[in-house]
Amino acid sequence: MTTPTDDIDRIMAVMSVAFDPAFGEAWNRRQVEDALLIGNCHYFLVNAAGKPAMTGEQAVGFSLSRTGFEEEELLLFAVNPECRRKGIGQIIIGDLLSAARSRGAKRLLLEMRRDNPAESLYRSNGFSPIGTRSDYYRQTDGRCIDAITFECPIA
Repeated sequence: MTTPTDDIDRIMAVMSVAFDPAFGEAWNRRQVEDALLIGNCHYFLVNAAGKPAMTGEQAVGFSLSRTGFEEEELLLFAVNPECRRKGIGQIIIGDLLSAARSRGAKRLLLEMRRDNPAESLYRSNGFSPIGTRSDYYRQTDGRCIDAITFECPIA
């Protein structure tokens, strides 16, 4: 099954405003398309009311995850900066945990750069750090930042 172009457009639109280009964390369109072609990747789009974004409706947040054996990995997560601190991120994480559980995951993993402001959201949802990759992210100015791997058990 192919992902509707409209959905990829909406993912890219949110990512373009949500990710600071200085950190190089955003994916390009081809990376998103390729991930979704594999078949074990899933996405969730949310509108400004915190509901699933319907076809043609503007999305203000999304998640993109990959299912593996008894685990799910959050690959991308973004909320439009104008819609942050309004519960949108919590809705997306809640949906992801529920969907991962229904796909048989026993844990949810994610990797983020050190000092990512979303860390408090992750921790409040049961994520805890389990590892570090030193100097994993390279900023546009050449400085490097560690990546932290988080895990959330799914009951």
